Amino acid sequence: MTNVTDSLISLGHWPSAGSFGFNTDILATNPINLSVVLGVLIFFGKGVLSDLLDNRKQRILSTIRNSEELRGGAIEQLEKARARLRKVEMEADQFRVNGYSEIEREKLNLINLTYKNLVQLENYKNETIQFEQQKAINQVRQRVFQQALQGALGTLNSCLNSELHLRTINANIGMFGAMKEITD
Repeated sequence: MTNVTDSLISLGHWPSAGSFGFNTDILATNPINLSVVLGVLIFFGKGVLSDLLDNRKQRILSTIRNSEELRGGAIEQLEKARARLRKVEMEADQFRVNGYSEIEREKLNLINLTYKNLVQLENYKNETIQFEQQKAINQVRQRVFQQALQGALGTLNSCLNSELHLRTINANIGMFGAMKEITD
């Protein structure tokens, strides 16, 4: 208990800063500035970024579910094709003497067609997933760029007082006047 009261009493004896000025010690100011900037970015940006990523995650998951449903339909088609193949094989036993080669060609065509359908559906699923991922990455990049730009403009506007603003405008007007004289 005495340690707590001693520390509270010692707080009252701190010397005042004296006057306002700039701290030129680069090792002391940069970590503080960086920690403040990072803290602000994390505090304000994590909600937006989290919501954006959650939305993208839900879209990607729904795309995956749709692709899985398409895959299930393709599997059903494959089962139907296999059932049809079994039927064709039974008919082949009955008609072996007359048309064995024709039945074999139909069997191969069915298998090839089903395989091509499965490959197309798998490619579509992969392309859809890749497209959605790229779209999510581009949206996150754009959002981060916008937030960084807004932060930079806010910092610039807060640091630019009216006197400095007028001097900058006058300097730019002078430069434009000099450029006009050169071009004339």
